Amino acid sequence: MTNGTRARLLRAFAATALGLAAALAVAPASAQSDPRLAAFIAKLKPEAARAGVSAATVDRAFRGVRLDTEAIAKSQTQLEFKLTIAQYIDTQVSDTRIAAGKLNYAQWSDLLARIERSYGVDRYAVLAVWGMETNYGASMGGHNVIEALATLACCQPKRPQFFRKELIAALQILQNGDITPDKMIGSWAGAMGQTQFMPTSYKAYAADGDGDGKRDIWTSVPDALASTANYLRKHGWRSGETWGYEIVPPAGAKSGQAMSLAQWRAAGAKRVAGRELPGGAARATLFLPGGAGGPAFLMLQNYRVIKRYNNADAYAMAVGHLSDRIRGGGPFVTQWLNHDRPLDEPSRMELQALLGRMGFDVGEPDGKIGPATRSAIMSYQKTQGLPPTGYASVSLLRRLKTGR
Repeated sequence: MTNGTRARLLRAFAATALGLAAALAVAPASAQSDPRLAAFIAKLKPEAARAGVSAATVDRAFRGVRLDTEAIAKSQTQLEFKLTIAQYIDTQVSDTRIAAGKLNYAQWSDLLARIERSYGVDRYAVLAVWGMETNYGASMGGHNVIEALATLACCQPKRPQFFRKELIAALQILQNGDITPDKMIGSWAGAMGQTQFMPTSYKAYAADGDGDGKRDIWTSVPDALASTANYLRKHGWRSGETWGYEIVPPAGAKSGQAMSLAQWRAAGAKRVAGRELPGGAARATLFLPGGAGGPAFLMLQNYRVIKRYNNADAYAMAVGHLSDRIRGGGPFVTQWLNHDRPLDEPSRMELQALLGRMGFDVGEPDGKIGPATRSAIMSYQKTQGLPPTGYASVSLLRRLKTGR
């Protein structure tokens, strides 16, 4: 090889190396290029092996995995946008979601009836969980579950051991062949499928609702709904009982006070609109979510079971109320104190039009408060120094129109 040939080869090699370095500099962080994630995966492999996950499954699961920066951001800010229980119920138990629930009930009524017979769980409650979790399968999340869980276990300070445990469970699900890594899609926190099971919950409670020998909560509605019913049953659902009653409490009753329905009835508690409260030995706890003078509820065992799905009073109330509304019940009767009323459809369209004219991206005004509109509302609220709730209210519309 001549000196000239050697020089040309060295120049070509140098150019290639520089090009590769430049490409890596602009490429997204991956398990190979992000040192934290790469070190985490290397340490995880022995633990995965002890849990019965082969090296081949681990390699397949982590192939192309990147640091999920969105998962980190959401884990740090998820509690920022708090709504009152009344506001939460307004947004989650919307007319649109109720109507969609009734359409899905009509489509899946035979399946829901069969699930209720098999598991003893109210069909409307199962349907309401589906509606609350993913809007009846329409919004299952766009995160690679392995990627999100590895990121949260590796690179953020909140509950890393919890996410590590869920990651090992997710790898075991892949090892079992229930799903492939590319189809294991879920939320930023690793909740998966149409009714948002964490991997450990999937392992413990997922059910085969369509009889094909698989547990597919991603694409099989029967599997997803049967899994939810199984989860609720295993956590103590009481067949034939509701979640709670809106009541007029007896004088002197305090939030948190608990006794049997028969005792509450004897004490003078009545259901709203003059309806009688049933008797019986079922234990019921008084809950005043808006404080004294606002709506009052007696919460039963099934309310506490719903909270096992998501340990928040607002969530459990919304699931219970949505199930009642799909069934044909009406809105809550007692007015919430100091509640900023939600907008009707014409006012929602007006709000969207005003936000659009101010430069906030809401898309074409349609009167539906979806993710784009909520994001635009939060952006506007931040510019005004307001709490960024994303809640479309009468006072917000008034401020948009008058500036105060």
